[in-house]
This record gives sequence, C-alpha cells and structure tokens, in this order.
Amino acid sequence: MRNETKDIARADVGSYKPDRGAATELTVEALISTVGERVRKARERKGLPRRVLSEISGVSPRYLAQLEAGEGNISIGLLQRVALALDHRIEWLVSEEDPWTSEVVRVSDLYRTAAPETRARVLDLLSHEPPERMRARRICLIGLSGAGKSTLGAMVARDLSVPFVELTAEIEQHSGMSLDEIPALYGHDGYRRLEKQALERVIETHDAVVLAVAGGIVAEPETYKTLLARFHAVWLKTSPDEHMARVRDQGALSPMADHPEVSDQLRAILASWQALYEQAPGCVETSRKSADAAHRELIALLRDWNLADVEPG
Repeated sequence: MRNETKDIARADVGSYKPDRGAATELTVEALISTVGERVRKARERKGLPRRVLSEISGVSPRYLAQLEAGEGNISIGLLQRVALALDHRIEWLVSEEDPWTSEVVRVSDLYRTAAPETRARVLDLLSHEPPERMRARRICLIGLSGAGKSTLGAMVARDLSVPFVELTAEIEQHSGMSLDEIPALYGHDGYRRLEKQALERVIETHDAVVLAVAGGIVAEPETYKTLLARFHAVWLKTSPDEHMARVRDQGALSPMADHPEVSDQLRAILASWQALYEQAPGCVETSRKSADAAHRELIALLRDWNLADVEPG
C-alpha cells in the first residue's frame, strides 16, 4: 500500500531509543511482544489467514508476520489499521489487561453499551466519594416555569454571597444562540446535549453556587441523575393555576395561553414529572406565598442542611 512505506519509516525513526537502562528496553520489548501475540490471537479467533488480514488492513503479510513474531515496532497508524480490520479497539492490543480474560475489560464493554440509567447506577455504586462532598455547596432549584426559581435563586445567592446562575442563560451564552434558535437548528436532542454540557461546566467551575434550571431537565435521566448527585436540589412546588398566573404576569405567554387546553397540558406535564421532582431531597411550597415568605422557608431548609448561616428573617 502507498502509505505503508511512510508508516514503516516513521516506525523506524520511532524505534530509536536513548540509553535509559535495561529496564526500559525490556519494557518496550515486552510491549511489542504483547501486541504481536494479541494480533495473532485475535486473527486466529476470527479464523482469518494472514493474507486476508493483509488485504483488509492494507499491511503486507511480511510485516504482519514480523509483528506477530514480536519483531516489528509498529507505528500507531499501522496498528490502528490492523485493529480496525480485526474489529477490535486499538487499546485492547496495547493495554495491560488481557482483552479476552480481564473482568475490567468486560465491565468496561458492558458499561459502554449500557443504558444511561444503568451507567448512572454503576457510577453510584463504584463511587468512593461521600455524597455530601460531591455536592459541595452547590444548590439547585428545580420546578416548572413560574415556581419562583429565578426570584428565590437570586435572593438566596445574595444571602450566601455565592454566584447565581440560570442554566438557560449559560446555554445561550455558550452556544451564541437564543433558546428558540437552538431546537430549530439542533433539534430536541441537540438542546438536551447542550443542557447536559452546561450543567457539567457549572459543576467544574463552581463549588459554591445557586443554580436555577428549566423544568424539563428532570425528564433526561442521565442529566438529572448528575444534578441530584452533584447539587443539593430543592423542588419549588406550586399549583398549575399559579404557574399559569405567574408566567402570564411575566408576559411570557402568548394570547393562545388562555385557552383551556394550554392549562390542561400544564397539568398533564406537572403530573407526569411530579414523581421526578419528588426525588429532590428538599421541597418548598410556593403556592399562595409571597416571595419573602418562600425565601424564609428556603433559607430555613438550607440552614437545616448546614448550607446557610443567615437567619430566615
């Protein structure tokens, strides 16, 4: 093949080793031998003659023979061709773990193909970090639009002298688009992907923060699992009628919003997501309460969690 000579030449240059001791030389030789043995074993398990593997990978039979004998210091480019031809990942051929007998490799494969909910449960089981440490001093307010997340979030953030972040604003700023433009360009899945990435950025950059998120984040299992694991979550709960009234007062509803079917849809959404909202360890009822009253109740809850040292006055 045209590129083989170039790759072999690179391999020859890469095979030069400064004198760093016999131990290093033995380690490199052991790795080359392991790679060759695994290539041979993978080829034989698939019943592929070396000639056929050569045709699929574009690596000559002679060079494959040298490789399998542990005599060829193969380049990354050629090894990737061989791995693809064998339908193997390249890391299987170079890792310390034997890909055919290692439980670590098997678990890794199962995890890679598992559903998001299963992967989240596995991470929970394997995590050695206490939940409280994982959440640090991050507080997240969840609930439908109109529950008071923006108002109460800003008030509590001032009390605690920590940043207040609205995840939707973070998504818009990072993407350079409005929330209306994102679904039109990327679709629903694209928006949810940006939402997940935005949540991860907040986690990476803030150990202490008050975060307000869109109501529908609870419907994305993997993202919501991350939220519950890394934030002290509080559900701001209110009635469908108050949701409608507050959003209408904010001017965020179109004239069509007064139609009965809109209210029915809101009730259906709230009913379908209620069990998810109830997974949050905290809940503050904001129905028929002033912002100040709900604020005092939220601060009292945070004091119980040792997250606030101000009086809920």
